[in-house]
Amino acid sequence: MVPKLWSETIESHRDDVRRALLDGTAALVAERGLRAVTMSEIATTVGIGRATLYKYFPNVESIMVAWHERQIADHLQLLVEARDGATGALDRLRAVLETFAMLSRPHRTTELAEVLHSRDHVTHAERHLHDFVAELVDDGVADGVVRSDLTTHELASYCIHAVGAAGDMSSNTALRHLVTAVLAGLRP
Repeated sequence: MVPKLWSETIESHRDDVRRALLDGTAALVAERGLRAVTMSEIATTVGIGRATLYKYFPNVESIMVAWHERQIADHLQLLVEARDGATGALDRLRAVLETFAMLSRPHRTTELAEVLHSRDHVTHAERHLHDFVAELVDDGVADGVVRSDLTTHELASYCIHAVGAAGDMSSNTALRHLVTAVLAGLRP
């Protein structure tokens, strides 16, 4: 998985190795479970020595936390792209909530999810998401398309928690209907 030739810079080579470690470990954990994967297996799978692996990460759990942090960053970027791809306050909010609903689809509850979702990086991401949605709600209030009788933070919490119900939805159409219902609750 790791390129045999060095990249243009040492830093880009390290990034390539780190990316290979994250992806290789995630694949092994998905296949066999967190507790069944060893650092030796990861090193072999990725094609590096164990000593090199330990220069990057102390254990399997730390690799999976780094992988999860990357996943969260990717999801937040998708929300930014959804916002930036729409015009008008309500359409931006709709685009973000639909994207969030799709990202909220059910993931298997596993030991991995329990380990990863109890970390500080998740709390930070949730706060970031809340502030991001609150800013969109605030834009809607300013444009007169979102109610102003509640605080933007209360309305953002409503949006996030209501759209969190998307985990029970089986189709994209159902997700869009849910978002439409949530937006109806925001109207003045």
